[in-house]
Amino acid sequence: MSRLVYVLNGPNLNLLGTRQPEIYGRETLADVEARCRVLAGELGLDLRFHQSNREYELIDWVHAARGEAGGIAINPAAFTHTSVALLDALNAFEGPVIEVHISNVHQREAFRHRSYVSLRADGVIAGLGTEGYALALRRLATLIGQAGDAKVPGPVSR
Repeated sequence: MSRLVYVLNGPNLNLLGTRQPEIYGRETLADVEARCRVLAGELGLDLRFHQSNREYELIDWVHAARGEAGGIAINPAAFTHTSVALLDALNAFEGPVIEVHISNVHQREAFRHRSYVSLRADGVIAGLGTEGYALALRRLATLIGQAGDAKVPGPVSR
């Protein structure tokens, strides 16, 4: 299985570090990407890191991942609660998908409690800040390693 992982980020995450830092923290998306790249290297993963405020671009990246990537970590942001189209695209992807949220969406407004992406995700990480991205990469490395019958550093499989 491919060691390529896509990390996809939805709307407004380009404002990370300045938008509602009391909820999302002060780390920028560039900081998150840099940490993900270091960890990916340690885990033997190749990384594609993208952000868009446009739903169709996220869908296009999920389509591009088909047949190319071993897994997807996705923070769909507000599209989590609205995008059946993104769910449909993820359903067409055969590898593992980990959904990531910086905040604990279950402690927030009621409309944030519903996730279309969770219907496809193999795991959901919420409320652990930007550290959730590292956890998602570790889990994807484990799942990809199991699929490829290789040993990969990371947490014990369920």
